[in-house]
Amino acid sequence: MKKKIVLEYPLNVSPRILYPRLSTPGGLSEWFADDVNISGKNYIFIWDNTEYPAEILQKKENKYIKFRWLNETDTNAYFEFRITVDELTNDVALIITDFVEESEVNDSIELWNTQVEKLKHTLGI
Repeated sequence: MKKKIVLEYPLNVSPRILYPRLSTPGGLSEWFADDVNISGKNYIFIWDNTEYPAEILQKKENKYIKFRWLNETDTNAYFEFRITVDELTNDVALIITDFVEESEVNDSIELWNTQVEKLKHTLGI
């Protein structure tokens, strides 16, 4: 069984600007994958010329999008990008939830940190 990790990244940007970077092939290919295509209801994420298909489990515009890798054997595993807005301060944060092997937790956190730095760069923050 995989371990759930939840990472929070403060991003000083409007959810309307952030959400397309999390939910569209063009936005995701700017920071998350080398390229992203849509095939039917599935997203095809491409790294190093290898395709990794994922299905969208749930989404709500400007709030969250949840994916599951089609080759995932752990039925509870998914990855999700969720946008939160603090009611008092209006601070925006990106919450990333992922499921990884116990032995890969630290590597996965480092990878997400690197990817989010790319995201910040594309957003100009």
